[in-house]
Amino acid sequence: MSKEQSTHLTKGIFNARELGWGKTILLGMQHTFAMFGATVLVPLLTGLSISTTLLMAGLGTLLFHLITKGKVPAFLGSSFAFLGGYAAVAPLIDGKPNTEMLPYACGGVIFAGLVYVVLSALIKLFTVEKVMKFFPPVVTGPIIISIGLILAPSAISNAKTDWTLALIAIGSIIFFNMWGKGMMKIVPILLGILISFACAIFMNKVDFASVSSSNYLAMPNITFAKFDISAIITIMPIALATMMEHIGDISAIGATTGKNYIVNPGLHRTLLGDGLATVMASMFGGPANTTYGENTGVLALTKVYDPLVIRIAACFAIILSFIPKFAGIIEAIPTAIIGGVSLILYGMISAIGIRNLVENQVNFKNTRNTIITALILVCALGFNNIGGITFTISSVKINLSGLAIASIVGIIANWILPNKDYVFNKEDVLDDKFQTYQGANQRVPETEENAENI
Repeated sequence: MSKEQSTHLTKGIFNARELGWGKTILLGMQHTFAMFGATVLVPLLTGLSISTTLLMAGLGTLLFHLITKGKVPAFLGSSFAFLGGYAAVAPLIDGKPNTEMLPYACGGVIFAGLVYVVLSALIKLFTVEKVMKFFPPVVTGPIIISIGLILAPSAISNAKTDWTLALIAIGSIIFFNMWGKGMMKIVPILLGILISFACAIFMNKVDFASVSSSNYLAMPNITFAKFDISAIITIMPIALATMMEHIGDISAIGATTGKNYIVNPGLHRTLLGDGLATVMASMFGGPANTTYGENTGVLALTKVYDPLVIRIAACFAIILSFIPKFAGIIEAIPTAIIGGVSLILYGMISAIGIRNLVENQVNFKNTRNTIITALILVCALGFNNIGGITFTISSVKINLSGLAIASIVGIIANWILPNKDYVFNKEDVLDDKFQTYQGANQRVPETEENAENI
């Protein structure tokens, strides 16, 4: 590996085309693999179409990149936060899709996406500084840590179905990430999946029934949303909880790449992109979209931060939505392999949260910071373990997830506790090549190159 390539892998690559188009396309394919398992799980649990889900994930991601000026390396896949809403409005019937009520559930999700649009307008109106004073690193850091820890049990549950395959996947990823040379160091996840899948085939642990029963080409199954006031009231409030998760995800991506996307292109743009992607997906029978932690983990491992790679992954998702045969191959990958890969990725998310606290020099000698962190971690994990909190407003049941509760508690605690030691300032951003937000205590010289107007 050349000295220049080594430096890139240390600091991060923001222009993947320097690697050549062949490697760039492979990197995009890796992101497609990372998102695929979780993205198709939502339609499997709700009865929505897998092909439509892939199509809308790809189109939603491209729409998000258009709205955020192509600056944020985020992939938008199926949101798990709305599973409760789908279950309430369109529960499965004997394990089969509730085709009559699913369009009404999608209609409710459309209005949830419109809540994002409204919140985006409010942030644009009142400025990001007034909003971000409620989201300092002592709040966002523990939330990011919680995202990874909450996802961790699902990784273990999947991995334990066959620890041999899971350990092969984990070992392969670690080996290529630590000691790989050239391209092998950049695509450790893709190699981990391919090697462990090959081992599974050799060990006769792969069921190809889904492959043989699938067509080579087919149009995605488009179903238009319908609207019902009760479905809207049931599902729309979920957006107030998922907004907190969105901020945590964008903060995680920013902490990974060293760029402050809350400032540039702006939280109002990322919320707008997420909301409109959800509206579009639901309008045509897909699930709600959300920024994906799995792909944030890939960014952390590969250190290739060019949003172009994510857009290539989105194009792969669109293409795959027309190829049921390939979807069948992906579905044939043993659950244990997905668990092994997820174990690494989810752990990376929590590690990013820790790094966020360290790089912003959060002072834990300040008792308020220790209390806020403790409240967030305990609420996120504790309430998640008991299914969150469910309450009724005007005969409508609303469920707040553990992460949503932790976010609300952290914001309130940060607001009311004295001795604040953090002030958000959007000028604490480096130039456009590496906009690292270092916190108010490490000011950057105020020049025209150091900040870009939103």
